[in-house]
Amino acid sequence: MATTLDGQSLFDEQDLEIKCDSFRRDSTERTIPGLDGVLSIDLGARSRSIKQKGTLNAKSRTQMENRLNLIRSFIDGNTHTIETHNGKKFNDLRVDAFRVIKEQISGSGITINYEIAYTQLVA
Repeated sequence: MATTLDGQSLFDEQDLEIKCDSFRRDSTERTIPGLDGVLSIDLGARSRSIKQKGTLNAKSRTQMENRLNLIRSFIDGNTHTIETHNGKKFNDLRVDAFRVIKEQISGSGITINYEIAYTQLVA
């Protein structure tokens, strides 16, 4: 099974890496006159950052541009789902940025290294 974004197989598995930060909790502290200490109010779980790095291959510049534009179309403010080749699922992802890191042209086509930044909105 390939890694998919909303059920679409957009990524090559070669060099694919997904790194997740941990979810964080937010809180607010309040002091009350006349009482020692601080009242800490738990505001619950917050979002986390997820980074995806990998390599994309295409046989022509046109094919690569079409592929890149399809991936960029997910930067739409909506939430999406990634399912990895080993069955791990990340729901409620907002695609924040897509960046080409390096491009290589060879006789067999074009290869790019990329990075995608996601925010997972809920735990």
